[in-house]
Amino acid sequence: MPKGSEELTNSRKEEIINACAELYETMSFRDITIKEIGKKTTFTRTSIYNYFQTKEEIFLALLQREYEAWIEDLKAILLEHDEMSVDAFSDELAHTLEKRERLLKIMSMNHYDMETNSRMENLVAFKTVYGSSMRAVACCLKKFFPQMTEEDVQGFIYAFFPFLFGVFPYTVVTEKQRDAMERSHADYVYFSIYEITKSIVEKLLQSFK
Repeated sequence: MPKGSEELTNSRKEEIINACAELYETMSFRDITIKEIGKKTTFTRTSIYNYFQTKEEIFLALLQREYEAWIEDLKAILLEHDEMSVDAFSDELAHTLEKRERLLKIMSMNHYDMETNSRMENLVAFKTVYGSSMRAVACCLKKFFPQMTEEDVQGFIYAFFPFLFGVFPYTVVTEKQRDAMERSHADYVYFSIYEITKSIVEKLLQSFK
């Protein structure tokens, strides 16, 4: 780690993550390189290696930041409501993910590669936030559906979080993908992020209406 204040270190890390996020709006994970990220920072490309050793570490940090933002949305649901019906909670939870397309997009990538090519301290930091997101969802369930047992809550978590990994590729398709589906005559129904999320949450909680 380079010499300097913690504020400078955090500021430069944030600049690197922001540059990665900007590139990811128009480029694929495969095409983004540390060189390309470096072009969008105010310091030299080689300086990036003082903060992140691989491209995967940068993406993991970006994913961590997206989870942190989602957690804040989940906390807001907890604070703003004393009670919620299954329909209302499904609606609120779906809306939190509707505005987190980048989170869902990164989640749909190969986590194995990102985690394998990241140092342990970075991986632990990410896993800590990931765990916090599961606890935040669990807290919502326990507050709004007190009849749920610990086993019920865990069952929801183990079904809902794996489901999230497939939301982006199922709901965000390119014209090429859409054309291929039409030519293959596949019986494919298009849903938005909101629609597919609300639907699965309602199904998972149907016993608690």
